[in-house]
Amino acid sequence: MPSWHRLPPVVTMGDDDRLITSLRLNNDVPVAEFVDIAQLAESLGFDQLWVSNDLFLRSAPVLLAAAAMATRRIAVGTCILNPYSIHPAEIAMVATTMQELSGGRFLLGLAAGADDFLAWAGLRRDAPLARTREAISAIRALCSGHSPADVPGSGSGWLADAKMRVPVQPTPIYLGAMSPRMLELTGEIADGGLPLLYPPESFTDTMAHVNTGLVRAGRQSENIDVAACIWVSVDDDPERARAPLAEKLAYFGASFSPTVLARVGLQPADLVAVREAEPAEALALLPPAMMSLGISGTPDEVATRCRTLVAAGARHLSFGPPLGPDRRHAIRLLGERVIPNVR
Repeated sequence: MPSWHRLPPVVTMGDDDRLITSLRLNNDVPVAEFVDIAQLAESLGFDQLWVSNDLFLRSAPVLLAAAAMATRRIAVGTCILNPYSIHPAEIAMVATTMQELSGGRFLLGLAAGADDFLAWAGLRRDAPLARTREAISAIRALCSGHSPADVPGSGSGWLADAKMRVPVQPTPIYLGAMSPRMLELTGEIADGGLPLLYPPESFTDTMAHVNTGLVRAGRQSENIDVAACIWVSVDDDPERARAPLAEKLAYFGASFSPTVLARVGLQPADLVAVREAEPAEALALLPPAMMSLGISGTPDEVATRCRTLVAAGARHLSFGPPLGPDRRHAIRLLGERVIPNVR
């Protein structure tokens, strides 16, 4: 039997006294670099490594398979797959195969996806809340050896023969959510959550919605791993650290909702010039308040702001791109100087 069949799973939930840490990367990272980062993250003690599955970039399941075979402890997960571009039956196949490959270290990040990106492929994101709920129910059934046809709430069209024909094991399902209703669904039925926090201090409001779902379902908060997902850019030189975050905010800032912008005292009209400018000019036009939507600076500055999240109740810090001007060095700074300082 190959050695990777016997790798022990990682426990990522249920320990109130331990801070869970994870990295999130975009799926534009080359395979060899992603594997190198996975090994580095594992050596630094990170608990989880997540990668996006944005359309027309690299395949997240392939990246994670490569990383799983090159590591022994760290959990690996998708952030996110969606039930529109990938059928729930195929998502269950990915989860089942990845659990076999990784020795039970796979985490399934699932969400409704983004309208704009799905439209590139001619896909309509209809009834996102209902479709996401049905997908979770169907995937859970399949990963438990059952047919979704036998499980209420799994959607229509399933037959009794819709069962996995290989060994299965339950897979933790994390829900990528930002809207209040999707956050409530996280608390109601998910094993974990991957909410993007703009700004990080919105964690308290985010958890209020998750807790509404927990109460509705009669669940305990100890049974769900909600990651405080933040954009981070860190470097020993604070100005070098801020530049990558500014570039990301200048690129995506005009698409932020009025609700998000209001949290930092802005409104859509403040971003009109940024939206209409060329990339090189947009950076100079970025309102300074936008920088507070993420965290940037030296390891000490990043740690100080992260401590406010832990003080607010965060049990899982998830660091996402851009990470820093030198990605590998930034990850090492997070593992060696930021996280110990937060703990």
